[in-house]
Amino acid sequence: MAESLRTGPLDGVRVIDLSTVVMGPYAAQILGDLGADVIKIESPSDTVRVGRYHVTPGMTALSLNVNRNKRSVALDLKDPAQHEQALKLIDTADVLITNMRSAALHRLGLTYADVAARNPGLVYAHGQGFRSDSDRAGNAAYDETVQAASGLVDITRRALGTPVYLPTIIGDKVSALTIVYSVLAALLHRCCTGQGQHIEVPMTDTLLAFNLVEHLAGHEFEPAIGPTGHPRSMSKEHRARRTKDGLACLIPYTPQNFRDFFVAAGRPDLAADHRVNGATIDMADLDGLALLADECAPALTTAEWEEVCAKHSIPMAPVLELEHAHEDPYVSDGHLLEPVVHPTEGPIRTIGIPVQFSATPASIRRLAPVPGQDTAEVLAELSGH
Repeated sequence: MAESLRTGPLDGVRVIDLSTVVMGPYAAQILGDLGADVIKIESPSDTVRVGRYHVTPGMTALSLNVNRNKRSVALDLKDPAQHEQALKLIDTADVLITNMRSAALHRLGLTYADVAARNPGLVYAHGQGFRSDSDRAGNAAYDETVQAASGLVDITRRALGTPVYLPTIIGDKVSALTIVYSVLAALLHRCCTGQGQHIEVPMTDTLLAFNLVEHLAGHEFEPAIGPTGHPRSMSKEHRARRTKDGLACLIPYTPQNFRDFFVAAGRPDLAADHRVNGATIDMADLDGLALLADECAPALTTAEWEEVCAKHSIPMAPVLELEHAHEDPYVSDGHLLEPVVHPTEGPIRTIGIPVQFSATPASIRRLAPVPGQDTAEVLAELSGH
């Protein structure tokens, strides 16, 4: 991977990543994938660099997945000389991403007002757990607290019978994507007007808005005409099905889907069921039909179902086992998990870029750096700026 190669729609944009953990770093990495020059100002205390899976201390699996396409600069912001160097770097930037709490930003003189006075065209994206004008503004926020405060834990409680957290840091990652599209919109505005601006992305607000798209449901109306919760998603029967030899997502949606599904399973009698012979499927019949589908799914292998479902346009996908993701033809053909050799970590797998641009292709130009790896290079550029 040639480090000098710069491609992508954001070629020429400089991003300062002054964030820790996942939300901010993941957002900055995506901007880097899109061609931006991302400079990460960090200290080795970032918790994402401490974890179980690593070869070199500070180079955990998670850090490798949120820090590629960046240059790492180690600066102690409490040291006056290094603090000034950080400010000079921010002066050269188009975008700053941070998730520091407001009190720390004020203490370090890194609020939007502070840096915009020096760089008025800066797009300043601040990710935080809760809205700054709320009584929770200064509270510590982790993905689990955000899942709870956004109603997601209530959704899992109602659907699964127990208030579990989703086993993925969805609040961090959805908020990272929100930072990305917000930054891109602000850059477009600046292109038209020359004006920078402050962007606030509260994780709780972001995930609540995300959850409510389908789950506001009957409470969309005032007065409410039904409960919250999307019926299909909330059903206890909404799950992958066991085929003859494995697991698959087999989800007949339309009456015709169900009839074709039942015939393929060797149950033409069920294709005559009144519940699948109307214009649509009645939501009240979903659970009963789901149980019938569970009974029929073991009639064929996963590969046989894939062929049947493709022929009849029935929604279907085999369940991907993450342990074998790198062996899956869809994953390998799409370069979604690629073997590479990291300069310090040796052979690793890197997650591919899922978006394809016809004119300005995104690229992986640099693998994740060791903390402070690029300090001398970046500061030398700064002195010649």
